[in-house]
Amino acid sequence: MFRSIRWRIAIPYISLTLLIMLILGITVSYFVRQAQLSDLEESLTAQARLISDTLSLEIEQGLVTSAELDALAKHWSELLNARITLIDLDGVVVGESHEDRAVMDNHINRPEVQEALHDGLGVRIRRSPTLGYELMYVAVPVEANGELQGVARVALPLERVDANISQLERTIFGVTILAMVLTTILSIFIANRTTRPLLELTETALKMTEGRTPPPAPSPSYDEVAQLSHAFHALVNQLRRQIHALESEQGKLAAVLTEMTDGVIIADNQGHVEMINPAAANLFEIEISDAQGHSLAEVLRQHQLVELWQQCQQSGDEQAIMIELLHQQRFIQSIVISLGEALPGNYLLLFQDLTRMRRLETIRRDFISNVSHELRTPLASIKALTQTLQDGALDDPPAAQRFLERMDTEVDALTQMVSELLELTRIESGQVPLEFDPTAPQNLIEAAVERLGVQAERAGLRLHTAYPERLPEIFADATRLGQALVNLLHNAIKFTPEGGEVTISARQNGGVVEFSVKDTGIGIPANDLPRIFERFYKADRARSGGGTGLGLAIARHLVEAHGGRIWVESIEGRGSTFYFTIPIVM
Repeated sequence: MFRSIRWRIAIPYISLTLLIMLILGITVSYFVRQAQLSDLEESLTAQARLISDTLSLEIEQGLVTSAELDALAKHWSELLNARITLIDLDGVVVGESHEDRAVMDNHINRPEVQEALHDGLGVRIRRSPTLGYELMYVAVPVEANGELQGVARVALPLERVDANISQLERTIFGVTILAMVLTTILSIFIANRTTRPLLELTETALKMTEGRTPPPAPSPSYDEVAQLSHAFHALVNQLRRQIHALESEQGKLAAVLTEMTDGVIIADNQGHVEMINPAAANLFEIEISDAQGHSLAEVLRQHQLVELWQQCQQSGDEQAIMIELLHQQRFIQSIVISLGEALPGNYLLLFQDLTRMRRLETIRRDFISNVSHELRTPLASIKALTQTLQDGALDDPPAAQRFLERMDTEVDALTQMVSELLELTRIESGQVPLEFDPTAPQNLIEAAVERLGVQAERAGLRLHTAYPERLPEIFADATRLGQALVNLLHNAIKFTPEGGEVTISARQNGGVVEFSVKDTGIGIPANDLPRIFERFYKADRARSGGGTGLGLAIARHLVEAHGGRIWVESIEGRGSTFYFTIPIVM
């Protein structure tokens, strides 16, 4: 039944009517209830203020005592047909119309009382713990002789409001049922009148697809309708095949352009952008909708690229150029090609982001330079010591022994460098197995301080720790993560002058524990900060401090292997702070 067009027309009308009636009923009920509550609130507020003013006057004139307040509350309750409660500043009920005030709780924490004391008026709807049903409370302060004496509270049950709303809802429900019946009858009538021609056409089309002859035409024009229908269906089938082929090709092209990491722009002969893919829009920091139809100068904002397109337009040959986007620090290989016969008067602009390759080339070049620098000094020292021994120092046993000890020291330095380099390579390649266990962050800090405390004391530094008593456990390989922490602490000690301070701390920051190692040392130049975690990379000031230059690289890879992040903040001459985060045990 629900597959019929007739019901597809009728059911939305019926559903829409039901939805409108439901929304109308809910809206009307809500606004009526709010209106009645608002009226009730205004009435109770006026009554409460009247009681407050009357009570204030009688107190000022000495016409009422504390013992008479309970009787006054009952008297006013009879006049106003409401519950009256009088409360002193300590929250003690000194007058109550409906209950025995002697057994009532202290009311100082009642929300309406608190609002009345602080704001001058308190209004709340809540269930009374004393009476056991829902009431609206309105409380106002009572002042006499220029001082706050207490709070007068008036309350009425909401039974009458709820009864009125229930009656209104029953009325709306009845109207809804009547509207549904009428809407159903009218919708079915309209649906039958609307679908009858469609049913006849469907019957004819089915018979034609089954190879059967259509029934005789009721009018002379039937043959023409049949021919038109046949021609129409043939045309639809042909168009469907063509559209499907075009959509398939367009979908393939769109998918390729969308997923390409290279930026692609197609411009017309006037230099206006006809198509731009997401990679190009991201590269030139522009929205695709803002780029289409605009000139290349507006989109690219690079005069070299516009000139490159002009050169291609004039010569018809492929043009290429390498440019640097200074504000993004990116290197872009740009190629402009005339699309020729494929799309006459259009040009393809291709942009390849070679920033990563340039950076890798720089890192490779610096790595070779740094390795050569680190190896040259110990090798030159060993060579000089060897030549000295060959030139006769072997005949002087004390000198020979001293030279051999220095050679042993240099060999140890080379061995340490090679070992650390091999370890770093293993960590980067994932060949170092990590044994993750719940670990207390404070244990890692204390172990690092115990290991390097003597070195800090010998360097004349004050070593501090700072962390809360209770820190959540982290999921870590304690040995490897401790090695990263020791590397950072060792660097801080090494580059902090005598009399300085080094602080190692930890704190919870959301779902991670954030470690930090802060020193008051020489700091790191701003130009060196982006590359400080590269292997063998050293700031100029650090080159005289010894070491292999691999400690920070090892620390970075160990932290990242734990799913964390490491970074540094530093001001040259004012010290550095290294941070890293490790996820907590969930």
